Amino acid sequence: MGSGKSESSDKRSFEALKSLEEVHPELWWLDEDPLEPDWHPGLIGEISADLCIVGAGYAGLWTALIAKERNPERSVVIVEARETGAGASGRNGGFCSASLTHGFVNGMARFADEMGTIERLARENLDAIEATIKKYKIDCDWERTGELRVATEHWQLDAMVEEALQRNRLGDHVEVLNQEQIQTRVASPTYKGAIYDHDGTAMVDPARLVWGLERVCITLGVKIYENSKVRSLTSAGDEVIVQAPYGRVRANRVALATNVAPSLIRSARKYVVPVYDYVMVTEPLSKKQRASIGWQGREGISDAGNQFHYYRLTNDGSILWGGYDVIYRFRGKVAQEFDFNADTYATLADHFFQTFPQLAGLKFTHAWGGAIDTCSRFSPFWGRAHDGKVAYVMGFTGLGVGATRFGAETMLDLLDGIDSERTQLKMVRKKPIPFPPEPFRYPIIKFTQWSIHRADLNGGKRNLWLRLLDRLGLGFDS
Repeated sequence: MGSGKSESSDKRSFEALKSLEEVHPELWWLDEDPLEPDWHPGLIGEISADLCIVGAGYAGLWTALIAKERNPERSVVIVEARETGAGASGRNGGFCSASLTHGFVNGMARFADEMGTIERLARENLDAIEATIKKYKIDCDWERTGELRVATEHWQLDAMVEEALQRNRLGDHVEVLNQEQIQTRVASPTYKGAIYDHDGTAMVDPARLVWGLERVCITLGVKIYENSKVRSLTSAGDEVIVQAPYGRVRANRVALATNVAPSLIRSARKYVVPVYDYVMVTEPLSKKQRASIGWQGREGISDAGNQFHYYRLTNDGSILWGGYDVIYRFRGKVAQEFDFNADTYATLADHFFQTFPQLAGLKFTHAWGGAIDTCSRFSPFWGRAHDGKVAYVMGFTGLGVGATRFGAETMLDLLDGIDSERTQLKMVRKKPIPFPPEPFRYPIIKFTQWSIHRADLNGGKRNLWLRLLDRLGLGFDS
């Protein structure tokens, strides 16, 4: 997705800017939704629990739900710094992918000998999410649409052929579409072909999924405390003291599901950095506009560059469009002021109309962003502390809608002392390579992003720096 200086591209850029004149810095998912549950009280005084979970996003809610399903008599509490789903769980694009490794290619580069098992467990995990939604009647606009990863350059399509062969040998069901085939599904002058995963991705309303899981947890007897930021963990014999500003929990076991927030286990902090990702939503398409692009299958779509966009249709016929411009700030600074980024929205809008020029004149209505936790291998990792009484999972790198359930189930195995197929995986037993400290981290990440951008402009050819990172197991994408 280049941005040339021709007269036509200048015109598109102006049209892209015009498309932003009515945009609001608001989450599209939260517009007048009656399904949001009531707030929960803060933690005051001292309580006891068999299991205390820190964090009420997807990972924390899945941990609570599965813990109660395994043992309904287990007392479970969740302590949340803000409100349930306030972080990435409530503001993402709603792609629920089976992948546990941020895509098959990334997984093969790191866990080639385990990928058959990982892919099977990934499919089982996605099926389990769907079964839970059906079992508890969670209203979250769940659609098992599958996903198209589109090639916008011929070199990207060449790599898809080998990927499809490998994936299908390991039990997946994907096919490569040529240019004519992809154009009949979704019409864009930028598409050269695609890899089509028929059932490995579902579309979901992420906020409603959070609220649905929240309701299920409450029904099962889980206690949730909001606006109670945990300050510390302290071992006290067989228990762990979970300390919040006005109260504390004495817990036999503690599960940390804190996503991008600084981990309460200081030794884990070096493995993740916060990066900002941004999303926009258009006004609903007219029948004529929808007909001009097709997209009757409502598949989730991403493009195959190292810097990639992801996009989907919402339930009212709008297009959600995000990704590409991932931003790391010096020392990993996270602040609410960074949640809206006008420069990034202008870039995304320009790319949108390059992808769908037939939609010229369409307006964007909502735009937002936020920090996600990324690690050097782009997939979750686990750890234990306090003599095994505390476990954590982190590093989902933007693919947590589906992977958080697997992360939660594995974290419970570790806390319950269960030697499972999950806990035997190398991806569970080993941690990623840590990031260097500042002031070195910032220039290294920036130079790596520059190199990735150059690779996309140069037929995918990776320079010496990227090849070195690949050999070290640090192969970055956007």
